[in-house]
Amino acid sequence: MKTVIRATVAALMIGGLSVPAQADEIEDVLQMALEAYQAGDINAALEEIDYAAQLMTEIKAAGLSDFLPEALPDWSRTEGEQGGAAMAGMFGGGMSASAMYRKGDDFLEVRLMADNKMVTSMAMMFGNVAMMGSFGQVKRIKRQKVLIDEQGDLQAMIDSRILVTISGHAPVEDKEAYFAALDISGLKEF
Repeated sequence: MKTVIRATVAALMIGGLSVPAQADEIEDVLQMALEAYQAGDINAALEEIDYAAQLMTEIKAAGLSDFLPEALPDWSRTEGEQGGAAMAGMFGGGMSASAMYRKGDDFLEVRLMADNKMVTSMAMMFGNVAMMGSFGQVKRIKRQKVLIDEQGDLQAMIDSRILVTISGHAPVEDKEAYFAALDISGLKEF
């Protein structure tokens, strides 16, 4: 157990040092974890490690919003979840980011959900074209399978861990254009 805690603290400290904005807080929390561990308070050490991991997840979640597409010509963009958000445990953890887009009376939302237990459980469906087809039309956009439901909303799974949802009151062609504007390669590496 001691080896696991030491390795976890070391790994989290290394990860935290690469992000200067919150590095001091992360370093402080990890130092508290190490001190609690050295004092024999394993529960406090684990609690501090969990908190440090949460802080680093928030940093990574902020980066997810960078993958939301810019507004297409004649459209405007409004940020959804501010800079991405670490999701609560009741939603299976993970991260999400969204933006709203508007053109006249048309509007749509692009939402990204990553590393979420619910999303992971949906990956099997997206891997099975026949199963996807039972929920709507299956189409390929940028070499990705995309499900278009009866309302014209799009869903796609990127790298079996990032769910892209594009919904709202806009023509399907506009939703497809926003999907095509996503940086799929970047999302796969996120």
